[in-house]
Amino acid sequence: MTVSRSISGAKRRELAVRIAAAAVLIPIVLFVVWLGGWWFAGLLALAGGLMAREWCTIVHGGSPVQLGLHLLAVLAAAVVPWLYGGVAALLCIAAVWLAAVLHAGAARPSHRFWAFAGVAYVALPVLALTSLRADPAYGLVAVVWLMVVVWSADTAAYAAGRGIGGPKLAPAISPGKTWAGLAGAAVGAALAGGLAGWLAGLPWLAPVVVIAALLGVIEQLGDLFESLLKRHHGVKDSGAVIPGHGGMLDRVDGLVAASLAAVVIGLVHWNQEAGAGLLVW
Repeated sequence: MTVSRSISGAKRRELAVRIAAAAVLIPIVLFVVWLGGWWFAGLLALAGGLMAREWCTIVHGGSPVQLGLHLLAVLAAAVVPWLYGGVAALLCIAAVWLAAVLHAGAARPSHRFWAFAGVAYVALPVLALTSLRADPAYGLVAVVWLMVVVWSADTAAYAAGRGIGGPKLAPAISPGKTWAGLAGAAVGAALAGGLAGWLAGLPWLAPVVVIAALLGVIEQLGDLFESLLKRHHGVKDSGAVIPGHGGMLDRVDGLVAASLAAVVIGLVHWNQEAGAGLLVW
């Protein structure tokens, strides 16, 4: 009984720390998103840099060469689009990625996928969020809408998984995730996306709700991908940069996947501006 109470108390304290950290960080993040421009670029560079450090620690054993290349790709993704456009940034990332692959290949890694995937994983989401925010008409709305969808999906998945339980989604990768949690993520994202779209005055909400539900599922798949990374390399958390939330990779794993999907949807629908293409139907 004493041990059970101790564990329960530890979980409550951990949850309180998580809530307190979120209560501090979310307003700061939203304020910087609202500021946009170089403030937003700085935020993305900081987050991407932390992601790069954690990835290189887990996958590359802290290699300074790999860390430098990953950081260079993040800076290209955060800065180059504002100066020379998204295509130039993509070309810079591709060049850095090639250098990282060649360096990793020379080291003869035993697991090539993880050794070769890092530059794309840390840099492309930064470029995706930069592209969304750069939309002059819908950039701010698109980024805030996406964050609301991702946060709501994550919260709803946790609530549904704990409250309903049931069959496991991928027990070999993440034993805590259930099919009920995945369904909760889709429903929570759809409701939040629809409400946020209505508050933003978007013209047609039905496609926005469907896209939000899809992004909710993709957000959970992004979470699973990062869990697979950690399980494969035998680590519990990617880091300890955020109190109660682990590392930066732990915190943004769903946003990484959802931001890439959001930009693809936006550009396929409307190849000029990703934000308008995502939200205006």
